[in-house]
Amino acid sequence: MNHRKKMIAGNWKMNKTSADAVALVREIALQVGTRSDVDIVVCPPFTALEGVGPAIDGTVLKLGAQNMHPESAGAFTGEVSPPMLRSLFVTHVILGHSERRQYFNEKDEFINLKVLSALKNQLKPILCVGELLAERESGSTLKVVQTQVERGLEGVSRELAAGLVVAYEPVWAIGTGKVATSEQAQEVHAFIRSLLTKLFTEPVAQRVRILYGGSMKPANAPELLGQADIDGGLIGGASLEARSFVDLIKAAAATT
Repeated sequence: MNHRKKMIAGNWKMNKTSADAVALVREIALQVGTRSDVDIVVCPPFTALEGVGPAIDGTVLKLGAQNMHPESAGAFTGEVSPPMLRSLFVTHVILGHSERRQYFNEKDEFINLKVLSALKNQLKPILCVGELLAERESGSTLKVVQTQVERGLEGVSRELAAGLVVAYEPVWAIGTGKVATSEQAQEVHAFIRSLLTKLFTEPVAQRVRILYGGSMKPANAPELLGQADIDGGLIGGASLEARSFVDLIKAAAATT
């Protein structure tokens, strides 16, 4: 197996009040104990970050945000800045999620500004890339993914690149119950790794973790996580309940 530590990150999307979020992370922390063989990241909504941070202090869980604005301050009503996240002990931030691209019209160039800003502010970006169903069916998956990776990471230095996380999420498999086969997922993950090699050199590319995000559940996780270039999962629905999330963490640990 490869030497990259697996990561299981939970994207809670627009779910859980602050009180619900605290209760959930306490239950997860209790079940995972002190295990250190998998990196575990929880990404609650902005409104729950301040409550969840202290609740996971001293546990193995890390705190992530679901989005951020690239500027550190200013007249951007409704937005949240990198220093605001840092002040709440956030370490990771999801950027370029397909729902941000689809519903909020975020483009690669704007997502790239966020990636650069996150790295500048000592936040680890989880850059999401992936194709629509029509793009998969027309055979343009790799072209779409290449454009999103190259534009999303433009200007990132080789020194900072190893701290990146990339999440491949076939948009047609998010919340639909459809899942890319392990072969389909591995093909794209290997392709992303080859792109990272061209951008940042082979040693750097071998350190970057590439997560699969698209209806990963305890039932299909072992096969997906057993692939050579799949380094974990960006989990949606299955992260909203402690038992299923912990089962995914155990599945990741079993493939390390």
